Amino acid sequence: MNLKDYNNIYFLGIGGIGMSALARWFKHTGLRVAGYDRTATPLTQDLAEEGMEIHFEDKVEFIPGYLAKENTLVVYTPAIPKDHKEYHYLKEQGFTIVKRSEVLGMLTKNYKTVAVAGTHGKTTTSSLIAHIIKSARKDMVAFLGGITSNYESNLVMNGKVNEHTIMVAEADEFDRSFLRLFPEMAVVTSADADHLDIYGDHLQMLSAYKEFIHQVNKGGYLVIHESIAVLANEKKQITIETYGTTRGQFFASNIKTQHGFFEFDLNGPGLKIENIQLGVPGFHNMENAIAASMIAMKLGIEDSVIKQALASFNGVKRRFEFIIRSEKNIFIDDYAHHPTEIEAFLKSLKSMYPEKKITVVFQPHLFTRTRDFAEGFSKSLSLADELLLLDIYPAREQPIPGITSDMLFKDITSPVKIRCTKKDVIQKLDALNIEVLATVGAGDIDTLVKPIKEMLKRK
Repeated sequence: MNLKDYNNIYFLGIGGIGMSALARWFKHTGLRVAGYDRTATPLTQDLAEEGMEIHFEDKVEFIPGYLAKENTLVVYTPAIPKDHKEYHYLKEQGFTIVKRSEVLGMLTKNYKTVAVAGTHGKTTTSSLIAHIIKSARKDMVAFLGGITSNYESNLVMNGKVNEHTIMVAEADEFDRSFLRLFPEMAVVTSADADHLDIYGDHLQMLSAYKEFIHQVNKGGYLVIHESIAVLANEKKQITIETYGTTRGQFFASNIKTQHGFFEFDLNGPGLKIENIQLGVPGFHNMENAIAASMIAMKLGIEDSVIKQALASFNGVKRRFEFIIRSEKNIFIDDYAHHPTEIEAFLKSLKSMYPEKKITVVFQPHLFTRTRDFAEGFSKSLSLADELLLLDIYPAREQPIPGITSDMLFKDITSPVKIRCTKKDVIQKLDALNIEVLATVGAGDIDTLVKPIKEMLKRK
């Protein structure tokens, strides 16, 4: 299959963060782009304003009439349900239908690719890498898993697409998507158990990460967190370097913090970049910045450019995103949806505001993830002083008997804990004396951000 054979691209799940980056790319290259998604969001609204035709009902009659199987490529996300009417119709009609990961693999194989994998941190790390490369004014394009605050997009580009173009791509472990990528440079930030509905157990998932590492091109470069460096032990004929906060070949020293924002020196073999000021808060983001800097240095980017770019990086939407930051109220929105992420986020938040009460609204994501990590969720959420726990967001899944938010709620030890729904969460919050508030989760909890913001300003 050759992408040059198509002049129409039709997306099933166009509003997904990875799907929409590809949609923007194809639109940028002059192709006609349309698609379906289950719900309208600010992102689908942006895509429509950029000239893409989008509808929100799974009805065959809504498929644009100009699409023909001879010149149309259909791209789908594995998150669409198995009984999706449009998918089955297009398949029966003989359209070429491929997964998002296949398209990303085809796009990246012709360019120098930097792929970022990891259970946590891949979106911020890949966004940092993209920002540094763009700041260095190199030809580049990045397909990101979040909307960067610096560029208000999940597709970041600079210069022309040519043989020197550097492509940055998130390497997603869900559905083994990252095994479609064969990068010249790669980062692996973490490999905690997740997506066990796909892998069965953690060992199978670690095996997939090892396979991804084996796909780094001969003579390539791998950056891997020191805690999981064992995954790369079998890989030969590439350069492997490790990193961590205070351990690994590249690490931070002389760490200073002010309200959660870090200043540090970056150390490595024969290297020291002093007084790096990071534009985003959180312990975990210091590690993400170290990994991104290692890739940038390997690309030949000067230390001064790296330092400036780290300071000017404004983060990614829904990754430790400040919604309100005033003397009266702090309101932060975060995408954390795994116990390890929640623990890192809340520990950073508590270190930033040690004298203030932390109120958290959390929406679990997926029945299987809630089931598989119930104990970890309850423990990490117990770091909150006040917790409002919403119902599980199902995403692509059907309900599982006995798996509800209540199984987390009973083991949470926060001084105040409240079970509520999306409908009554504003009322519950309004009755509390809020000092620092965080909305946390990967479902549709972000639709609460605007009404909560308005409620807090009203108070």
